Amino acid sequence: MAYKIITSQCTVCGACEFECPNAAIAMKRGTYVIDAVKCTECEGHFDKPQCVAVCPVDNTCVPA
Repeated sequence: MAYKIITSQCTVCGACEFECPNAAIAMKRGTYVIDAVKCTECEGHFDKPQCVAVCPVDNTCVPA
């Protein structure tokens, strides 16, 4: 499974893009999106997905 970003809640702060160990997050059409093919939920890197850990808005990075 991968994570996704709820675009209506995203503040476009960019924190998640730089914290993703798989480079799965990128800016597209004015908001950030997660590439489901690259997203591993940070397994093998961290105990918690880093997009969730660094996002300033609760429930913006969620399981897809």
